[in-house]
Amino acid sequence: LAPQGLSMDASKKVDLKIIIIGALGVGKTSLLHQYVHKTFYEDYRTTLGASILTKVLAVDNSPLKLQIWDTGGQERFRSMVSTFYKGSDGCMLAFDVTDRESFEALDNWRDDFLEKVIPREQDFPMVVLGNKIDLCDRQVPEETASAWCEEKDIPYFEVSAKNNINVAEAFETLAKQALSRYKGIFESYLTDSIKLTPNDKPKKSCC
Repeated sequence: LAPQGLSMDASKKVDLKIIIIGALGVGKTSLLHQYVHKTFYEDYRTTLGASILTKVLAVDNSPLKLQIWDTGGQERFRSMVSTFYKGSDGCMLAFDVTDRESFEALDNWRDDFLEKVIPREQDFPMVVLGNKIDLCDRQVPEETASAWCEEKDIPYFEVSAKNNINVAEAFETLAKQALSRYKGIFESYLTDSIKLTPNDKPKKSCC
């Protein structure tokens, strides 16, 4: 039997922190508002630091509350943004298919994230979004982005925040990955706790 207080109740809501990162202007805020509010956010003010939106959903019959952190992409905010990585359960890397530089920056964003969160966990829950596929002046072929993601074993989604193409699918894929990792950590903690119990001998009473 599991120690009291350590059993995982499938009906209990799990809180997961998701962070979305990438270069300036790739549409991170628009993607987030499309997913959470089903509206296209066309305000081009730069996100300074981070803003947070929440979304409640069910994955594999488990109720989830996603706390999604939208981060600024300006280089001068990079050190501040990286302080928000701590405690993340999943990471979404975004680039703009009409901006080659935003795609080429993915390596740096990914490396910076893994270095600051969990250096040894290369299979950390992560997805890549190629946004703005509704535009015609594309610079990054789908095959190029897919090959980069395949090499690193990261799911890739071609998305449009404006036309709501594949946005929910991308977020929910990441949510499933993050939930699976969360359950794995919980079960590992539970197993370690159970292993300790046979060695716990009752203390002798002096009376």
